[in-house]
Amino acid sequence: MLQTIAFYLFSGVLIGAATMVVVARNPVHSVLFLILAFFNAAGLFVLMGAEFLAMLLVVVYVGAVAVLFMFVVMMLDVDFAKLRAGFANYLPIGAAIGMVLLAELVFVLGAWSVSPALPEAMALPIPDPSQVHNTKALGLVIYDDYVYVFQASGLVLLVAMVGAIVLTLREREGVKRQSIARQVARTRAEGVAVVPVESRKGVDV
Repeated sequence: MLQTIAFYLFSGVLIGAATMVVVARNPVHSVLFLILAFFNAAGLFVLMGAEFLAMLLVVVYVGAVAVLFMFVVMMLDVDFAKLRAGFANYLPIGAAIGMVLLAELVFVLGAWSVSPALPEAMALPIPDPSQVHNTKALGLVIYDDYVYVFQASGLVLLVAMVGAIVLTLREREGVKRQSIARQVARTRAEGVAVVPVESRKGVDV
């Protein structure tokens, strides 16, 4: 009974916080609601017996990603009014994409059927918790049964990171850049200047 109450409590707060992340007008408030959603998701993981995932969610996402979002939003002088100015121009395209996604979800959910053997199939790859602890069981499932899917997801994230860097890279004038090939090919005459200096006199630079 207590677990059921905790489940509905965490789920309700999680859904509300996730909704406020999108609805809130202030980006700082959105980040705060995102942190609240992470904490409640960690509570659901604890109820499922996945303590490692709950700790990982709190340490990595709340302690690093969400704090980084907060730092970027609060420290950078971003004109959100200017960003929202062109929202009406992209509204038809966004609405069309949203309708396509909604149609896909309706199509998938309409053809969804629950097999009677689904609980046994879901519990099949999970090792016996009485033999191994939670962290080892998670590692056995990820790196033994789903290692290729795990590596593919890491590759997708790597491509997304490189793509974001390439899209945001801008060439600016007046910025000194290091050229390794030019430094290696530099001769002694280019790097060393021998200046005759008379005794008790300095060098004018």
